[in-house]
Amino acid sequence: MPQAILKQQSLRERLEILADAAKYDASCASSGTAKKNSIGGKGVGSTEGMGICHAYAPDGRCISLLKVLLTNHCIFDCHYCINRKSSNTPRARFTPQEVADLTINFYKRNYIEGLFLSSGIIKSSNHTMEQLMETARILREEYDFRGYIHLKTIPEADPELIEQAGMYADRVSINVELPTRAGLTRLAPDKDEAEIEGALAKTSARIIQAKDERKRFRHAPRFAPAGQSTQMIVGADDANDTAIVSRAAGLYGNFGLRRVYYSAFSPIPDASAVLPLKRPPLMREHRLYQSDWLMRFYGFGANDVADATEDDGNLPLDIDPKLAWALKFRGEFPVDVNRASKEQLLRVPGLGTTAVGRILKARRYRRLRLEDVGRLTQSIAKVRPFLVAADWRPTQLTDRADLRSMLAPKLEQLELF
Repeated sequence: MPQAILKQQSLRERLEILADAAKYDASCASSGTAKKNSIGGKGVGSTEGMGICHAYAPDGRCISLLKVLLTNHCIFDCHYCINRKSSNTPRARFTPQEVADLTINFYKRNYIEGLFLSSGIIKSSNHTMEQLMETARILREEYDFRGYIHLKTIPEADPELIEQAGMYADRVSINVELPTRAGLTRLAPDKDEAEIEGALAKTSARIIQAKDERKRFRHAPRFAPAGQSTQMIVGADDANDTAIVSRAAGLYGNFGLRRVYYSAFSPIPDASAVLPLKRPPLMREHRLYQSDWLMRFYGFGANDVADATEDDGNLPLDIDPKLAWALKFRGEFPVDVNRASKEQLLRVPGLGTTAVGRILKARRYRRLRLEDVGRLTQSIAKVRPFLVAADWRPTQLTDRADLRSMLAPKLEQLELF
């Protein structure tokens, strides 16, 4: 877009365009960062406060972030991206100073708690990364902003620029985009899987190094204290849930990521012919998040989640992955609530990590009955076929052919009024 036209756009018009363009990036949760605040009159902002909230962190806190692109101009032509260079979409651009001013002004009005900043690639990867880093530098050094900053870094950029960005940001992230190399080559020809993983590896090593330095030297500088995350698009290519979960497990294991986010592909205007005509069910995205939770907190491996999938390699949409696994491995059940290990209890459908902790604590003092388990968990209905208690044995219930239909959530027509 010519510079003269850019100047004609008001700040509000550009904000509308660039905030809307940022909505496709799901990786903006802010938990896990270091605590910083402006108590005592020093600095501006806080990473821990409460504001007018628009998102939820993984720990349950309501948070608010200014989620915006520096620009939606892009020299890349990724088929699934509405901001690709061949897309006929309104374009806009901010300067680093403008984004910093918006962040501070919104924070002072109690609209936000921090900034999530990404960008299309303009001129070159290095130039764009310099602009992103400069925005964070202005906030930290010129405004002494102590709120949360999440920067979307660019794998093709010079590692020194990403290093500088990590010194200012609480969290950095690099999107792997698609779960398979074939999908990335087909739909994002300007991107390279080896380059993306190389950037993830360097950032991971630098985060570990910074943590070690902080242990030895109290005033050693922090580097991305909230870690790094990534995002995968679901449904833009033919990768099934088994492939997606396997890829996520590899990313967690190889690069120590805090989160892998899943974003259901959304059809875009003037879409490329290589893309599917409709989006995948949003429930598929939800099931992937549930499986991700099982791997992170319940001791499930990627192979366990794969075992819960249907014949097409996708997780069932009508029941959650944990119940799907339990129904396929009924020989593992029922387990005795008074004798089973923590690992066995975590595999019981309907028992969360909090409920398992309560059960382990309570059974030290008495043998638990079924009604006791009911008091320690939210619902006993899903638990009953998979547990033995002091006064309860499911007998033939666990092996019933219609158990799945009994436990699947009932479909209800919602009322308008």
